[in-house]
Amino acid sequence: MSRVLRALVIVLLAASCGGGGGSGTSPRNLDNACSILEQRPGYYRAFRSAERRWGVPVHVQMATIYQESKFDSDARTPFRYRLGVIPIGRQSSAFGYSQALDGTWDEYLADAGRRSARRDNIRDATDFMGWYMDQSRKELGIPMSDARRHYLAYHEGRAGYRRGTYNAKSWLLRVSTQVGERAVLYERQLRTCRAAR
Repeated sequence: MSRVLRALVIVLLAASCGGGGGSGTSPRNLDNACSILEQRPGYYRAFRSAERRWGVPVHVQMATIYQESKFDSDARTPFRYRLGVIPIGRQSSAFGYSQALDGTWDEYLADAGRRSARRDNIRDATDFMGWYMDQSRKELGIPMSDARRHYLAYHEGRAGYRRGTYNAKSWLLRVSTQVGERAVLYERQLRTCRAAR
């Protein structure tokens, strides 16, 4: 086997080991808010804490986390490849439950006074999300209950939302509608949920 071919095989093996999206396992049955909270009681405490501090309803947080990471604490964006096989880095620095980017996470750490917060910690991730959505409410006037519009601002950034960059992305408009529908589903389920009392 030539040196180049052997090096390529090693690179491919290393990429296949690290590209699976992290080791944080998601709860089962992600279409059922009650099931999620029964499997992970700490989640509800984190959601309620962020709701008390920032005013973001639990169901809005849950729908956004579902879309961003499927509740995988170690979620990362996929690798990009050159020539279809050579990994050249991830699509972005997004990481954790909330898929916060490095720069936005650093802004949160400084602004919210949470220097030791981690993106793979549910309590820190929900607090970040609450902080971000509170800023969107203040700057853009998005009601805290509007999961669809908050998702657009979350995905595009507040400046992009203000410019309406999402209007050129039919896939993102479709996804934001799904986030809004999931928030409604989760809200309805949470009303009957023992784990949410």
